[in-house]
Amino acid sequence: MIDSLRLDWLTARGKALSHLYVEKGADTPSAQGTHREAVNEGYRWVGKSSTYAFPTPGEAREIIPAEIVFDADDAQDGWYAGIEFSGRTRITLERAGESMKSVLGLNPEPGPFRTRIEPGRSFETPTVFLGAFKAGPDGAGNQLRPWVRAVLGNPLTWNDAQYPLTVNNSWGSGMQVDEALALRMIAQSKELGLEMFHLDAGWFRGVGDWYPDTKKFPHGLTAIADAAHRLGLRFGIWVDWTQAGLDTAPGALNVHDPKVHDWLVSEMGPDWKPEEFKGQTIDLGVPAARDYAAGEVKRIVEDYRLDMLEHDGYLVAQGCIREDHPHAPPNHSTMKIVHDWASDFVMASNSTDVSYHAVRAYYEIYEKLRREHPGLLFEICNDGGRMVDFGSAAHGDYFSITDTYDPLSNRRAFYDASHLLPAAMLESYVEKWPAPRMENFLYMLRSGMMGWVTIMQDTTAWTPEEHEAARKAIALYKQELRPLIRDAQLYHVSERPDGVHWDGVEYWDRKRGQGVLFAFRGSVADKTEHRFVLAGLEASRRYKLHFEDGSAPDCEVLGSELMGAGVDLHLPDPLSSELVFLEAAASSGGA
Repeated sequence: MIDSLRLDWLTARGKALSHLYVEKGADTPSAQGTHREAVNEGYRWVGKSSTYAFPTPGEAREIIPAEIVFDADDAQDGWYAGIEFSGRTRITLERAGESMKSVLGLNPEPGPFRTRIEPGRSFETPTVFLGAFKAGPDGAGNQLRPWVRAVLGNPLTWNDAQYPLTVNNSWGSGMQVDEALALRMIAQSKELGLEMFHLDAGWFRGVGDWYPDTKKFPHGLTAIADAAHRLGLRFGIWVDWTQAGLDTAPGALNVHDPKVHDWLVSEMGPDWKPEEFKGQTIDLGVPAARDYAAGEVKRIVEDYRLDMLEHDGYLVAQGCIREDHPHAPPNHSTMKIVHDWASDFVMASNSTDVSYHAVRAYYEIYEKLRREHPGLLFEICNDGGRMVDFGSAAHGDYFSITDTYDPLSNRRAFYDASHLLPAAMLESYVEKWPAPRMENFLYMLRSGMMGWVTIMQDTTAWTPEEHEAARKAIALYKQELRPLIRDAQLYHVSERPDGVHWDGVEYWDRKRGQGVLFAFRGSVADKTEHRFVLAGLEASRRYKLHFEDGSAPDCEVLGSELMGAGVDLHLPDPLSSELVFLEAAASSGGA
């Protein structure tokens, strides 16, 4: 195996250095998430990433594949590096004497690594990036995020004035969704000012049988799409398109079909059954499987008149028992097969090569679909937050960043991922959460409104007061918050959220001279006040502050004060929030 990049930095002995890396949200964000560690003599670290991100007790969680290393002094200058690939990758960092070494590339474990190259084909190590920055982790992020947007992102998406969209998602009702519910949600979406209706799992005949269930949707999905489009909404659906099941209807991906059987990553027992929305993964690295999937995804997009396609489940094979697939054969003596929630997961000596070929095929499918449907949006889900990486950022438009959707989990996952990826790409699902007071209701909504916001609950159950508050919050998001989320610099102006203490995130757009502070109060009963020290402003300039909920009188403050003493907030209720809008005041010269 050839590594993508090997770095060896000359570093003065005893110089204080820090290392920051962030975990994927995966099933749920961990208690730490964002790691900042001292890089002392003898420091050794390994960060791994794949499309699975199974958190294992006692083991390091998978990371968004990037590292940030910087001086621990006040200037905090440093460098960052990362990998633009969604397969099984690895980053190492170690310090010895005057040497700081880092290696980025495919993960050689379990090994020994081998690959198989067909005649006329080539093998490319994953692309990596390397950059230098000033002003610590937020300085790195404010340089890296615009680069991701400009170089990896889809220009058509970023030129869309509605991006990031506001969405109504049917998963609040789970698999029970049907035509009547979908039409009610579309009407609700219009009334609330939301911009897309997202039909989640439950619409199909069965796993691998991606045709609408006629009992639930007697008029098909085109009727749903047309209803959304008539009201000016976009329409998107959930599909787990690499999963095979047991349905035998024409067009279904059936594990007992000899053709499909040859594409599976493992043998399925006679009593095997899929779950409600998950089956067994096919190996996309097999050309015939790739071509089938490409045709099926194209059919789904065109037949159902989609504006957005979400893929979920384990899209890319983790490993494979087959000898006759394009990847290298496994070492059967060391191979392990784990059965979990309808799927067999194979871990073998060929796992990285299986992943490599499958990821390349996945990219080919989406690149072709993008060319044919340039305005189509792609959501990267993969069981929420397991496939958040820079390769996905180059082939999709936004990520589901965690599979847990309460306010604290949403803010934790956002805090972590926003160090590396554009906030507009980071989707939070806002699920039903206890909100006895309006302050708690807004806290719930705003916890999911720092990036891409998707409502995932039955909005018809809201009280009239909640409905009106949500309508106003969505309008404020579209008019004031979305431009900042798209274009502004982002600063982590608190410790990572813990739900107990205060936490906050600041946006500041220098070109517009506008910004906002998202402030959240924790659960401690006597912590009614907190001071946030802001960043990115001009010390000699004055700034107008507007407190959206009226928690303090509007005022005008010098930038040096906001970045020194900070801005004081007072919120009497636990689990409440405030939005503090900032605007640069006209200078004495009238600028």
